[in-house]
Amino acid sequence: MKKYFYTLLFVFSLFSALSAQEGAQARFVPPFDFDLTLSGNFGELRTNHFHGGIDFRSEGVSGKKTFAIANGYISRIQVTHGSGYMLHIRYDNGYSSIYRHLSGFVSPVKELVEAYQYEQETYEVSIVPDSTEYRVKAGEQVAWSGNTGYSFGPHLHLDLFENETDDRVDPLPFFMDKIKDTLPPRAESVMIVPQPGKGVVEGKSKRVAFTPGSKNIPEAWGEVGFAIRAYDYMDGTHNRYGVRSVTLLADGQELFNSTVDRFSAYEDRMIYSWTIGGTYMKSYKDPGNKLRMLRPANDNRGLFTIDEEREYTFEYILEDLYGNQSRYTFRLQGKAEEIPPVSYNPRYYLKWDRVNLIHAPGLELVLPKGVVYEDQPLNFRIVADTARMSYTYQVHDETIPLHDWCNLRLAVLRPAIPDPSKYYVARVGRNGKLSSLGGTFEDGYMNTRTRELGTFIIAVDTIPPQVTPVWKENWRKNGTVMYKITDKETGIQSYKGTIDGAYALFGLEIMTNRIICKLDPARVTRGKEHTVEIVVTDRCGNETVVTDTFTW
Repeated sequence: MKKYFYTLLFVFSLFSALSAQEGAQARFVPPFDFDLTLSGNFGELRTNHFHGGIDFRSEGVSGKKTFAIANGYISRIQVTHGSGYMLHIRYDNGYSSIYRHLSGFVSPVKELVEAYQYEQETYEVSIVPDSTEYRVKAGEQVAWSGNTGYSFGPHLHLDLFENETDDRVDPLPFFMDKIKDTLPPRAESVMIVPQPGKGVVEGKSKRVAFTPGSKNIPEAWGEVGFAIRAYDYMDGTHNRYGVRSVTLLADGQELFNSTVDRFSAYEDRMIYSWTIGGTYMKSYKDPGNKLRMLRPANDNRGLFTIDEEREYTFEYILEDLYGNQSRYTFRLQGKAEEIPPVSYNPRYYLKWDRVNLIHAPGLELVLPKGVVYEDQPLNFRIVADTARMSYTYQVHDETIPLHDWCNLRLAVLRPAIPDPSKYYVARVGRNGKLSSLGGTFEDGYMNTRTRELGTFIIAVDTIPPQVTPVWKENWRKNGTVMYKITDKETGIQSYKGTIDGAYALFGLEIMTNRIICKLDPARVTRGKEHTVEIVVTDRCGNETVVTDTFTW
C-alpha cells in the first residue's frame, strides 16, 4: 500500500512539474484577426543591421485593427520619423514587444499623444507611462496598422524582446501554427575567401564565387574561408527571407554553423563583420566578431586549411524553423601554390585588439579597441587641393564600417568664410557626392565622430533648405497642407509650421521628404482664408521661411 502511495505521489509530482513548466512557457495571440503571412522575417540581412523582428502583412492596406499579443502594459509610446507611430508593450510572461509603422493609436493613448504634440509643439513623441496606467489584455485592440516612417508598404513590424536579457528574439516560433511554410531555403552562390598572406584560390589571393552544382572544381591552397548567398521562401508569397540555420561540413565533419535566433543591441552592427557585400554570409568569424549566433566547430574560427594535394568535399545544409532543408555539395582540389605575403605600411595598419591612432598633418583619428573586427592594412593618402578648406584624407580606398564611433579631427587650412558654424566634415563617396558628418569648430580644427572609414574633407554649407508647396490647388478640397522639404548638403535639422500664428501639427513623410498637416476643424476655422508659415533649418543653421495663404 505504501509503495502504491509513493508511486501515485511521484506521478502526481511529475504531472504537476510538467504542468507548471508548460504554464511558464510564453503564449501569444495573433496581432491581427485575419490569416497571418510574413513580408519579412527575423534577422534578414539589411544594409547596416539585422532585421530585428518580423513583418506581418496587413492585406495591402493601412488601418487594420492591431491587438496586444498577451497581457501586460504599455511601457512607452513614440512617434518618430524613422519608425512612425510606435507602441512598446511589456508583457506579464517575460517578454516585451515594439509595434512599428502604425497609422495611429486607440483611445486614450491617441488623445494623450495629440495633446503632447501640441503642448510641446513637436511631431516626434516619447512618453513613458506608469506601469499601472495603460494595462492591456491579450486580444485587446491597441492600435491601427500603417505605413508610417521608413516603410515600403503597409505592414506591422513586430520586435520581440526577452525581458531578462533584453535580447531581440525571433517571434516566429510563437506563431508557427498560424503560418504555413513547406518551402526550403535555396542557395544562389558560394564564395571561397583565401585569407590574406595565408591562402590562395586558383593561384591568387582573390575571392572566387561559383554557383552551387557547378562541375568546375576550383584549386586552392592554404587557409581559406567560405561564404554563401542564400534565401528562404514561404508558401503563398514571392518574398525572399533570411535563412535561419546554415551549417557547413568539411569532409563530413561540421566546420561552422550560424543560427539566427537572437542578438543584442551591441551585436547588431556586427552584421558588417559577418557578411561580404551585405549578401554573403561568412562561415567563419573575424577575430573581433562576438556574434553569439555564429558557432565555429574548430579552433580556427571556422577557417579551413588545405594542405594536401587531394580533393576536399564540402556541403552546405540550409534549414528553416519548420525543418525544411536543402543541401549543396561542392569540391576543392588541393594544389600546392606559392602564397604571396601581404605588403603594408606598419604606420597605417589597424589591429583589432588594441587602440589605433592615425596621425598625419592636419588629421587625428582615434579608433578604440574593438571597433575593427580584424587586422586591416590601410591605403592611406593625403591630397593637397587649394580649392578646398582642408587636405583630402583618403583613409582607405573604400568605406570600412566600424563597430562604434571614433573621434576625428581635421585642420581648417584655408577658411572659406569667416563663420565656422557653417563648416562641416564630409565623407566623399565614390561618385564625389558629399555625406555630412557634422562637427564643431575648435582651435582651428573641426571635431566630429565617424563609424566608417573613407575619404574625408572639410566643406562649408551656406545654402538654406528648399521648401516647396505640394499640390496647393488641392489643399482646400483634401483638407491637407503639404510641403516638400530638402537640403542638399548637411540635411534637415528641424522644421516647424504654424497656421494663423498657432502651432500646426506637420508630420514628416520620410520616404518622400514631405511634411503634411491634416486640417482639424477644432483647431483651424473653416470657411476663411488662412496663413501658413513653414520654418526649416539645416544642420549648419541655414534657415528658410515660407509663407502661403489658402482658403479652407
